[in-house]
Amino acid sequence: MHEIGHPHHEHTHENITAFESVEQAVKVLDYMLDHNKHHAEEVHEICHKLELSGEAEAAEFLDKAVDAFREGNTLMENALRLLKKEEN
Repeated sequence: MHEIGHPHHEHTHENITAFESVEQAVKVLDYMLDHNKHHAEEVHEICHKLELSGEAEAAEFLDKAVDAFREGNTLMENALRLLKKEEN
């Protein structure tokens, strides 16, 4: 499914938890957050296209999925701020 939107996109999740420091964990989480935001926007676009195609019920579920993506991303951002010792 990813190949349709961006054929250059690859998922490599090998050793994603193989980090030895908080700094390395922050780098992995920064990457994951950016990655998740990108996917949330893709799902949002699909949602709108389905609405226009008359698939309102499926679009409604995807809209809720986008909200869940965004909520998860906010939680990850909060964790990153703590790890980076930033002010909330």
